[in-house]
Amino acid sequence: MVALALAAIAAIIVRATLLDFYYIGSGSMEPTLNPGEGLLVDRTAYRGHPIERGDVVVFDGRGSLLPYESDSVLDDLLRALRLAGDDTVFVKRAVGVGGDTISCCAADGRLLVNGTPVDEPYLYDGDAPSEQQFTAVVPEGRIWVMGDHRSVSADSRSLLGAPGGGMIPVDRVIGRVERIIWPADAARDIVGKAAQ
Repeated sequence: MVALALAAIAAIIVRATLLDFYYIGSGSMEPTLNPGEGLLVDRTAYRGHPIERGDVVVFDGRGSLLPYESDSVLDDLLRALRLAGDDTVFVKRAVGVGGDTISCCAADGRLLVNGTPVDEPYLYDGDAPSEQQFTAVVPEGRIWVMGDHRSVSADSRSLLGAPGGGMIPVDRVIGRVERIIWPADAARDIVGKAAQ
């Protein structure tokens, strides 16, 4: 019994500090990530390293994509113990980082990052980079995120007029998606590809 309790505590510590596991519940990141797939997330990826354009990140959307949801120590504890759902956790691609200007779109339809049109080979087949016209300057300490399946993704574009402008504070990023580990026959590494 003691060994089982210690193993459970060790698992909680690992998941809270090193590696974590999440399921994909929507199609907003297709074709990179598909509904039902299990993700291995590196919680140490950004300790001493900045988030880079192209990284696929997991983040807590309270205060950004969920602008009216606030932090709760009890909720955080229940999530760490896996006694509550992850309904405030999102997976998106970092398209812009602090200091970037992101806009839609260039004459050829591509997104502009700092005035330069970028190629995005990860986009869902048939989707435009964005149907919504916008220009946003990403403040330091925040990132601009978008789903790879742009036509169905609720992302930074959705909250341009809300507090925080839909941009994610870097301290709300849980980690970087490293690998699909479930189902076993779909296992593969996820390599962030910077928009270029």
